[in-house]
Parts: sequence; C-alpha cells; structure tokens
Amino acid sequence: MTTMRTDGLDFEGHKVGAVYRTLARTVSETDIVSFVNLCGFVEPLFIDMEYVKRESVFKRRAAPGALTFSLSEGLIMQTGLIHGTGMAYLGGELRIVAPVLEGDTIRVEIEVVDKRETKKPDRGIVTYRHRVLNQRDEVVLEARVQRMIRRAEG
Repeated sequence: MTTMRTDGLDFEGHKVGAVYRTLARTVSETDIVSFVNLCGFVEPLFIDMEYVKRESVFKRRAAPGALTFSLSEGLIMQTGLIHGTGMAYLGGELRIVAPVLEGDTIRVEIEVVDKRETKKPDRGIVTYRHRVLNQRDEVVLEARVQRMIRRAEG
C-alpha cells in the first residue's frame, strides 16, 4: 500500500515483514544538473552532453547513483513513515543495479526486515530494505539501511 502519514511509526509500530510504497517521481534534467553542480560531480559523463552522446552507453543524461539514493530518501520522507520518530540514519549497504536516466520515474518499496531494542529505553534500531524501481518496474537501486527510531512513551 502507498502510505502518506502525518505521524510516524514508533519502534513498536514497525512490524517485521511490513511493506510500504512511496509515490513516484520523474527525474528531470534540472534535477540531475542541479545535483551535479551542487556536489561538484565534474565528470564528463554528467556535464558534457557531447561526450555523453559520443562515449556513454546510455546516450542520454544519467543521474549519479548518489542522486538516485537521495531522491529515494526524499520519497521515503514524504510518506511520513518516520515523521517525528526517526532519530538518526545509522548507515547501511547500497547497490546501484541499473541507471536512472533523465525522464525516468522512480518509486520506492520499503520493507521492515529487522528491529532490535537498545540499551536506551527511548529508542530502538530498525533495519529496512529499500528497492527503488523505475517506470518499467525494474530495480535500479537496492539498499539495506538502519535507522534509530523513537519508542512509544510510557
């Protein structure tokens, strides 16, 4: 189910096996160019369209994998899934599976795969599996991430 929440799930509300889906977002040329300039990705693959047309296997403007991950995180935040309950992003593993090109539309499937209590009674650690899919339902990015999530009060 696509989820848009105004209050995030606390640690107890995260059920292992639960799957959430984001809305979709089309990646524009402006998105790619802005990100590349902001982050200093001065690689010809990202800034020189003549090079891209001549040398790239894609022949179109491609999004850096870091942009795809960032956009996927934004889509996840827009669900409200951890609104007010997410305390920290603790890291994880990331795998770029396929390119995201200008004009592609991406969405994210989020699965709760594990959770554990911590020594501190106000928080727990939740592990998620993120699958970023394009408009053809092809996986373009996979991630396994851990977040510190606030526990319910009382």
